[in-house]
Amino acid sequence: MPELPEVETVVRTLAPRLTGRTVLEARFYSKLVMRNAPDPPITGMRVESVKRLGKNILIALDGGILTVHLGMTGKLLIDAETTPHTRAVITLDQGLLLYDDIRQFGRITWGEQLPAHVAALGPDALAVSAEEFIAIMKPHRSRIKPLLLNQKLITGMGNIYCDEALFRAGLHPRTNAQRISRAKYTRLHEAMQQLLYLAIEKGGSSISDYVDTEGRKGSFQDFHQVYGKEGEPCVHCAAPIKKIVLAQRGTHFCPNCQRP
Repeated sequence: MPELPEVETVVRTLAPRLTGRTVLEARFYSKLVMRNAPDPPITGMRVESVKRLGKNILIALDGGILTVHLGMTGKLLIDAETTPHTRAVITLDQGLLLYDDIRQFGRITWGEQLPAHVAALGPDALAVSAEEFIAIMKPHRSRIKPLLLNQKLITGMGNIYCDEALFRAGLHPRTNAQRISRAKYTRLHEAMQQLLYLAIEKGGSSISDYVDTEGRKGSFQDFHQVYGKEGEPCVHCAAPIKKIVLAQRGTHFCPNCQRP
């Protein structure tokens, strides 16, 4: 599933092509993906901005907001050919925007305001300050990785970048949040944001289906240090990377560098 760096990459490639454009026609072909088609249609509306909130893409028109969550296999593509998996086609006065989604786990929501579940998200992982991050995390008795995955606390982090951030901060994913010192939280916050910025610079991680709006894959998967590296030697100590299941997610860590 695309996480913050992948969604940010999509937004950065999408915004210059959409902002200021006018919708000539919009067709939605999947009731799984688009459950509340605009009524009246968005024809004639102008795109005012394209922004990101966590893992959500917010396409603001002068009459409302299209909120897009890519799910596992969703793609927003500019001027691409339609496929059997094309779920929406938006024709603009200059260009064409397609939404493709093989598994249809993505969602497009229309409304005058943000959907309630999006408005209720926690602060963005790239915007949250170290002090705010500590204040949010430290009171909980839960393990640290499930907390990082909780979008109501911090939004944007997913399985890949949680594993990578915890490794860079030297924290075991099962560590109780209340037992983490302020100094270690500061280190985790710094590692998290540095990691996300680097991943954005590399265009995100293309593990399976992810591409940007022009169909280009990211390259940050070449820089993963623990995610997907089960059994491979740690880049710091050469101990084999371990994989466990935590919060129903495959979780990768170094048993030597990330002691409980």
